[in-house]
Amino acid sequence: MTLDKIDCRILNELQSDGRMTNQELSEKVGLSPSPCLRRLKQLESSGIITRYVALVNPDLVGLPVTAFVRIRLDQQDDRHLAEFEKAVTAFSEVMECYLMTGDADYQLRVLVSSLGAFEDFLRSKLTRIPGISEVTTSFALRPVVYKTSIPLQNGT
Repeated sequence: MTLDKIDCRILNELQSDGRMTNQELSEKVGLSPSPCLRRLKQLESSGIITRYVALVNPDLVGLPVTAFVRIRLDQQDDRHLAEFEKAVTAFSEVMECYLMTGDADYQLRVLVSSLGAFEDFLRSKLTRIPGISEVTTSFALRPVVYKTSIPLQNGT
């Protein structure tokens, strides 16, 4: 699907407020409600819009500690990569996991309630995954930039 300017405007508006009604969205993007809804359904069915979520403030729900964890595996063949990926997918503390180039094989963003909770996560979950040869952790002091909206240039 090729995005035009109106599609990008729809996406930009929904990234700012995913709970707005179709009526509100249609007014903001300059379409009548029916064509706006048709475009929205097309963005959903094409997979461009994958889901709708609520963004929760981690500090206010008792998860103030963000750790960035770099993992190096002792072997990088398909079997070891798949085993690692399956294991970390099951850990609720892991918010993001990326297969990387460079010094680390993976980078994880982990949310926990305290340094002690991170130590428990590290010792009882993460380092129990077979094939990990190195774990390096950095803790975030505070967020400087945190975006959930992807930049869509065509709609601005």
